[in-house]
Amino acid sequence: MTMRLREVADLLGCQVVTGEEHLDRLEVDACFAADLMSDVLAFSRAGALLITGLASLQAAHTADVADLAGVLFVSGKRPAPAVVELACENSIPLLSTTLSMFEACGRLFGAGLGSAVRR
Repeated sequence: MTMRLREVADLLGCQVVTGEEHLDRLEVDACFAADLMSDVLAFSRAGALLITGLASLQAAHTADVADLAGVLFVSGKRPAPAVVELACENSIPLLSTTLSMFEACGRLFGAGLGSAVRR
């Protein structure tokens, strides 16, 4: 199953930090949840949604390098202005939810999204 990022944002009660213009056109069929960006680079596949509590430049750089659909910050985390600027420059949507990583992943799995882990 695939979901548009707008559906993800609605399902998880997200605030759109940046990339509103991309939410209706970008689709994801899988997610990768991690705070260790080296794991994302090593094991995630392109087009996935990154779910993380790491609201730093590393998350935005990782999303760009790994060609991810966007970044979802959990637990109410909000990225610094430098992160937002980098995301805007690279057309990476950033979302933020107050849900924990566990609950966000559970809801997305329940909605039909799978894991983006490359094996």
